[in-house]
Amino acid sequence: MIFVNSMSDLFHKEIPRSHIAAVFDTMEKADWHTYQVLTKRSSLLQKFINDRYRTRAAPTHIWFGVSIENSQATSRIAHLQRANASIRFLSVEPLIAPVGNLCLDGIHWVIVGGESGPRARPMKPEWAIDVRNQCVAARVPFFFKQWGGRSPKSGGRKLDGRVWNQFPACEVRVNA
Repeated sequence: MIFVNSMSDLFHKEIPRSHIAAVFDTMEKADWHTYQVLTKRSSLLQKFINDRYRTRAAPTHIWFGVSIENSQATSRIAHLQRANASIRFLSVEPLIAPVGNLCLDGIHWVIVGGESGPRARPMKPEWAIDVRNQCVAARVPFFFKQWGGRSPKSGGRKLDGRVWNQFPACEVRVNA
């Protein structure tokens, strides 16, 4: 599993479309890997994906996600849902405020995590539990990454006394 641009954003407005296309060319050829493409620029992701995959969904080994850190960022979900992607995920991290009700239609996976680093803002348990409960109700796999804190592992990975390591099914239908 390869996290594409883990410390940057492939869909940043300054990244040339030709470079993005070259990255996709490589990912498509190396289909023995699973790629996770995460962005905050959800409208640019939607446009690129729908232009590139006009007549079919993107390959199932390329997963597409958007970052959701608070309720103001939930508008990104609709762009992801309208992208012609096979696997869609939400990265609800760093979870810095409640996100409210999430529309999980067409979402195949949700990750939740707290912020880490010397100035990490704390994540309240009820925020993470609320997202987890929404995932359970919608039957969407849930992955609790970390509580956060000074270092990523300082708070552990248990939510309500349990480690949540769910992943999307290997083969997910576009309309699932």
